[in-house]
Amino acid sequence: MTNHIYDAIVVGARCAGAPTAMLLARRGYRVLLVDRATFPSDTISTHLIHPPGLAALDRWGLLAQVIASGCPPIDTYSFDFGHFTIEGSPAGAGFRAAYAPRRTVLDKILIDAAAESGAEVRQGFTVEELVIEGDTVTGIRGHRAGGHSVTEYARVVVGADGVHSLVAKAVGAGRYAEKPKLQYSYYSYWTGLPMNHRFETYVRPDRAFAAWPTNDARTVVVCGLPIRDFKANRSDIEAGYLATMALVPSFAERAAAATRVERLIGMAVPNFFRRPYGPGWALVGDAGYLKDFITAQGIQDAFRDAELCAQALDRTFTGRRTFDVAMKSYQESRDKQVMPMYEFTAELASLDPPPPEMQQLLGAVSRSRPAMDGFARVAAGVTSPAEFFANESLERVLA
Repeated sequence: MTNHIYDAIVVGARCAGAPTAMLLARRGYRVLLVDRATFPSDTISTHLIHPPGLAALDRWGLLAQVIASGCPPIDTYSFDFGHFTIEGSPAGAGFRAAYAPRRTVLDKILIDAAAESGAEVRQGFTVEELVIEGDTVTGIRGHRAGGHSVTEYARVVVGADGVHSLVAKAVGAGRYAEKPKLQYSYYSYWTGLPMNHRFETYVRPDRAFAAWPTNDARTVVVCGLPIRDFKANRSDIEAGYLATMALVPSFAERAAAATRVERLIGMAVPNFFRRPYGPGWALVGDAGYLKDFITAQGIQDAFRDAELCAQALDRTFTGRRTFDVAMKSYQESRDKQVMPMYEFTAELASLDPPPPEMQQLLGAVSRSRPAMDGFARVAAGVTSPAEFFANESLERVLA
């Protein structure tokens, strides 16, 4: 045991954990932020930060660093469905473009900001287990590489440790609104594939792929197939990746003139909500809520959770609300904001052809500039799918 007692210990120091620690530290709380990784380091990610996520970075005073890293702005979102294309602006939340920084860049900015705000940061620190007294989480036990185990205590332990969250498993955080894995995607990085500030998605029967620019003049290209087709195609992932791009000859020609410079990375994720709090613990980011990455919402979801959770804990620590009341409000706010996108994402991730009435509707959207911009804002998380696809709303836009 040690003599350290913190207001909060945050397990996981990437897009959800580092901002949570930073925001609590800026409020004057004593915070310990730990991660088994050291930074800068990479992680599986779509990288994309839509305008609402940029607004959060701007509120925190970190956006200028992201822009200065050299990742280009993305001011046009294009969705090619074969027979028609929807192309619009993702502008919203005070920003006209998105950015897609490498995680080696973004996560380092975030963890440095947490440290500069006063949080104690321990990189290369592995959490072995939670300390639980009765039914209440009171701390963590862990070690640095090659070091002895230490125990640290806190008023609350926040799990920001991803889909396989040790914190969530240790407390038995219940899942709800679950959906299975829907599609499997592979991505890599290319040079010589200019995107001209565009995010491009191509949807074909049972396949889809997308491309967008990131740091170092590189382009991310991700190709997806339905989970039902994964086993039949896993023997030659490279061939399947290239065959998916070949479904769009014009893009395949562009790729043929470019060079892939990194290995293929692939994964599929389940879709679920977890109860994000209990006695002495809370969850943020992918640890508490996860959906398929086809809509690339994960980073701004993590930012939103960090702000909501830090606000709820602040109300608890100051005695303005009880822990249960404050954290219940956090859960309700999170779920209300993300549920429409959760369902919309699941529909897209199935990679099933849209039903005839939806194809007709999307075709009509492709013939209206305001409607195309509206669809792009849905994809960017600026506008809720429930709002955009409401009959009266869509009729007004198409008119």
